Amino acid sequence: MLDETSKTVKLALPIILGELAQMALHLIDTAMVGAVSYKQLAAAALVFNVMNIPFVVGIGVTISVSQMVSMAHGQNDGQKVSHYFYNGFLLCTISALLIASVLLGGKDIFHHLGQDPEVVAYAIPFMNFIGISIIPMILFMTLKQFADGLEYTKTAMIISLAGLPLNAFLNWLFIYGNWGFPRLELLGAGWATLITRSVMFLALGYVILRHRLFARYMAVGRNQWKLRRKTFKELLHIGIPSSLQLGMESGAFAVSGIIIGTIGAVEQAAHQIALACASFTFMVSMGLSQAASIRVSNAFGARNFPKIKLIGKSTIFTALAYGSFCAVLFVVLKGFLPTLFNDDPRVVELAAYLLIFASVFQISDSTQAVSAGILRGLKDVRVPTGFVAIAYWIVGLPIGYYVTFKLNVGPPGIWIGLTTGLALASFFMISRFFILSRKK
Repeated sequence: MLDETSKTVKLALPIILGELAQMALHLIDTAMVGAVSYKQLAAAALVFNVMNIPFVVGIGVTISVSQMVSMAHGQNDGQKVSHYFYNGFLLCTISALLIASVLLGGKDIFHHLGQDPEVVAYAIPFMNFIGISIIPMILFMTLKQFADGLEYTKTAMIISLAGLPLNAFLNWLFIYGNWGFPRLELLGAGWATLITRSVMFLALGYVILRHRLFARYMAVGRNQWKLRRKTFKELLHIGIPSSLQLGMESGAFAVSGIIIGTIGAVEQAAHQIALACASFTFMVSMGLSQAASIRVSNAFGARNFPKIKLIGKSTIFTALAYGSFCAVLFVVLKGFLPTLFNDDPRVVELAAYLLIFASVFQISDSTQAVSAGILRGLKDVRVPTGFVAIAYWIVGLPIGYYVTFKLNVGPPGIWIGLTTGLALASFFMISRFFILSRKK
């Protein structure tokens, strides 16, 4: 089991660094906008909460690329790898355009969410930039899933890390108006995000088209780069349930932010800080999940079921250890972490309190993410999607709403509901994996 753990972690490390870099882009925006005012921070939180659901749905579609590519790679079929890449890229392009259109066309919804009017006034123009930037971001993720599916995980990691100083520099120029640039504040963060995501997509696209690592799959493009309805159906068979699963999970967190926003801007800003910290640690779990999913899918293509069981068990235990570590870390640093985002005493105090609740669900958050990835590697996506619907939307959110407003607990009530949903999802997913592994 230790050998399988080592292989999964080795594959996961570049993915984790890439995911952390993506999250760091968001944290940089949050911290630099928070230094301007807490209301602009709340506006950024509102935009990210609203766009998070459709964006994660798009990410779910890109996951189908890595799943089908890794399975074909396990069968040592380079022709099929190239074919899935081409059809997957077109499918994800269509998804990106649709999602951007929905976000740009529906931004008036901000007026109907019961938010602070000043926060809404900041949020609507910011959504224009974030909505457009969804297109290069989803296309970058598509190329990343292709490279990751072939276990070339360092490529996207390097480009993601390179995006960090670029984004910070552009924020410094546009948010604060340095070097003669106009002081755009929140809109400056929008410009920086759009430019950074576009550069990252173009850079990874150039590498995949021109580098020798991928030359084998590009060379057969003349024969394999053809649209096929059957291939689209195979991709959608994985992509749609994955999108629904991730969308319902992230949607629960997005809705929680909107609910807290009805209480006040201070509460929303504090919630965003605690959620940003939890999301950052979650990126490691996502990296482990993707690595396990790729390895399981590869073994599934080779019909190596004993190996699948070893990969699954070892990764779940790794997630358990990591989640426990994060729980302790949040408790110890709860007074320090919020000060990295905002200096308003009310926001910092409430965020520190919410981090205690965030620490509780670190273990189940990590184990449910990893087990969901393992099940995706087995092409088992429909039943886990039902699990997520029950855990978050039938149990977690209603409990959170009741505790928050009916029992007058306030923002911590939402976190109690989220913790309950995560624990239930983790139990469902892990149980499902062990049931399937016994059957095989």
